[in-house]
Amino acid sequence: MPLGQHHPALLKRRGLMLILSSPSGAGKTTLTRMLLQKKESDLTLSVSVTTRARRSSEADGIHYHFVTHERFQALREHDDLLESAEVHGNFYGTPRGPVEDVIAAGRDVLFDIDYQGTQQVRSKAPADVVTIFILPPSMRELRARLERRAEDQADVIEQRLTNARNEIARWTAYDYVLINDDLQKTFTDVLDILTAERLKRVRVETGVSAFVATLLRE
Repeated sequence: MPLGQHHPALLKRRGLMLILSSPSGAGKTTLTRMLLQKKESDLTLSVSVTTRARRSSEADGIHYHFVTHERFQALREHDDLLESAEVHGNFYGTPRGPVEDVIAAGRDVLFDIDYQGTQQVRSKAPADVVTIFILPPSMRELRARLERRAEDQADVIEQRLTNARNEIARWTAYDYVLINDDLQKTFTDVLDILTAERLKRVRVETGVSAFVATLLRE
């Protein structure tokens, strides 16, 4: 049974949008993978649309939905995107329809997006959003993690660290803030947050109202 759902009355709820954000190297991608691998989490990953060309290692509909510029502009003009951004000349966005279908069915959607995307999603669906910001234990450790990945040149790492400072300064915009000095403990904390948010009265009210009515008739 999914985390935080131990009675049939609690199953009748509206889903939520769980957003994880962090500077590059702080652990967001690893935590996202761990959440999706844990069956009890019962999370659906939000798949973005992009105008970027598909890489040979990518599959349409799994990594991204690859669309034309014209299709992307149409989605944005019709307010069919929860958030969108332009990165290096390519456009990215989160389709509204699939996300709303999942949460209306009482299931939850996981987002791996940055501060700007988080603010856009929150502005369009404030009651459904739960946001978590992941902090590194120190800037020294963040640098070490980026260097251990051996994916970027020194100048790129410096730019990532500069970007990280800008992102970290936004931490007060999030509902929860976790310091990722122990990956397993941070993962457990994320699961605890998910459980608590699933049990909030505003999300289980429909099912619990019917249950309470039955109780009061006994």
